[in-house]
Amino acid sequence: MQNTGVEQQVWTATVVEHHRLRTDLAVVRLEGEFVPFTAGQSVSVTVPQNPRVSRRYSPALPPSLDGKLEFHVRTVPAGWISGAIVGDTAPGDQWQISEPSGRLSVDDSGRDVVMVAGGTGLAPFRSIILELARRPRPPRVYLFIGGRHPRDLYGSDMLWILAQQLDWLTVVPVVEDVQDPEWADEWYDRTRVDIGFGPDDLIAGTLAEVVSSYGAYTDHQVLVCGSPAMVRFTLRSLIDSGTPAGAIQFE
Repeated sequence: MQNTGVEQQVWTATVVEHHRLRTDLAVVRLEGEFVPFTAGQSVSVTVPQNPRVSRRYSPALPPSLDGKLEFHVRTVPAGWISGAIVGDTAPGDQWQISEPSGRLSVDDSGRDVVMVAGGTGLAPFRSIILELARRPRPPRVYLFIGGRHPRDLYGSDMLWILAQQLDWLTVVPVVEDVQDPEWADEWYDRTRVDIGFGPDDLIAGTLAEVVSSYGAYTDHQVLVCGSPAMVRFTLRSLIDSGTPAGAIQFE
């Protein structure tokens, strides 16, 4: 590979909060140098537990001049980095941030927006929603969030509050099984709150099934983010139900 002579810019941020919300999920907040990304993009992250390997994560806050960042991280099988972030990260850890990139965005056309978030795919959409709240006339946003069980909807309390504050935001919680599994998750039990969506608010099904059941989104901006399998099935279902492929952005 040819050496272009251009040095990659790297920004440093320090962990100030680490919140373990589930056995396999944590929210990490950092403060540091300003990182020039746009809401919806991902960045490359290097952590001190394994400084030779980087992973890409999407900030859950829009760009902040005071250098505040937030990441939602779920462990993946054999995931050295995700496991270290969820299980071993502590305040004071320094992270290296680089290479902002990505295409998830909402334009200024005023067209309604449909967001489909599986798991921690919620993070870039939260960033975009908070950025939209700064606009004088935000578009109407329909946010579908999904998980296998109700307790997988880790951001439901925050989203419920946002939906009360922003009259242009509608949140649709979707679960494949309306009952939580019998096995306990000690971190969920420690952190659960009474604010959020109740059983009557939940729609049973997969995200692909539920979002496409509303018909074709022919005049909407459609954004999809989640696991590769979730994205693949959702794209297929949206297109099969009449949504133009060119109207869909995905990560």
